[in-house]
Amino acid sequence: MTDSIEQAAPGPLYQTLVGVAAVAVGGVMAFGASAIPSDAGYAGIGPNALPWFVAAVLMLCGAWLVWEARTGGYRSMEPPSGAPRADWLSALWVAGGVVANAALITTIGFVLACTLCFMLAVRGLRRAEGKGHGGARQVLIDAITGLLIAAPVFWLFNKLLALNLPAITAGGWL
Repeated sequence: MTDSIEQAAPGPLYQTLVGVAAVAVGGVMAFGASAIPSDAGYAGIGPNALPWFVAAVLMLCGAWLVWEARTGGYRSMEPPSGAPRADWLSALWVAGGVVANAALITTIGFVLACTLCFMLAVRGLRRAEGKGHGGARQVLIDAITGLLIAAPVFWLFNKLLALNLPAITAGGWL
């Protein structure tokens, strides 16, 4: 009888499909990059340089994955970790954070929306690890941590890069 970890390891067909999918996504990105004008910008680099670079690297990595899969499978692959099945409730906490962020960002501002997103996502990830939610103290710690992450990002974009993210105050600090 085979070990359950060995049964969960993907076979060469699935490994090949992962590589083919990476090549396909890279191809779609390259097609999209071809529609971006190549007018040289700062330092002679046009706006399509990064999309072309990402597309090329993704296709190269996909081709490498296909080669690995077709010549004996992924080498030195660690056994799969985690639960044997998905934890949908934990995933809902994370997805809820992302949806709440998108729904509330123009209402309560970037900083508070991202703080809420962080709090909900961390709760879902903590639940997925089998840890409890931690009570009121942990909620407060998550809120402060989310605020300490979101506020500098907001400041960086709004003040340093002059890109206006939604704010809750007229002065644009929250």
